[in-house]
Amino acid sequence: MTVHPFNEELATGGLSRDRFKFYLVQDARYLAEFARALAAAAAKAPEPSDVAFLAGAAREAIVTEREMHESYFALFELSEAELAAVETSPTCLAYTSFLLATAHTRSYEELLAALLPCFWVYQHVGAGILARQSPGAANPYRAWIDTYAAEEFEATVREARDTLDRAADAANEATREKMLAAFTRACEYEWLFWDSAYRLEGWPTALLAPAPPGRRDR
Repeated sequence: MTVHPFNEELATGGLSRDRFKFYLVQDARYLAEFARALAAAAAKAPEPSDVAFLAGAAREAIVTEREMHESYFALFELSEAELAAVETSPTCLAYTSFLLATAHTRSYEELLAALLPCFWVYQHVGAGILARQSPGAANPYRAWIDTYAAEEFEATVREARDTLDRAADAANEATREKMLAAFTRACEYEWLFWDSAYRLEGWPTALLAPAPPGRRDR
């Protein structure tokens, strides 16, 4: 996933502001629904320690990562009206719908598997990009890189993986197969999320919107 042009250009600082702004808006919307799915997992968790971890992760998704988004929104001078005018992309809607559907219709174990890629993939990508940064080099996206390459985030990812491993160890083979399928699908959505931002993905049917009342195309 680190070889996608979005991440390659983010690593060099050459990613266009428009692509990063589009990504930030979509990511902020994604995180709100990701937090809901984490809260649902907390409600399903059988062990108090897992309830505490998942509920805390839901809070962090809303509070800590939103602070980073808002700092970039301020840097890019994006107003609330401008943010609201950006439509949620097809990929963002599909990914969040997948997570919420898993949260409400599938098992606790499958939900953990669907949630893990958002932790693990970002930590892997962030750490990989940080390792390639030249000391003292300016990168306008360094705050994003540092957030996901931080030791604190790595510790969170380890706990997420441990939580999933305990659930998988207690599950039967059929459930583990479903967990793998959910994990794989979420990994695919992670790639698609960056790809959609790089393409500034819109709804192709937007061009087919009906003409305003009183107007007829000739």
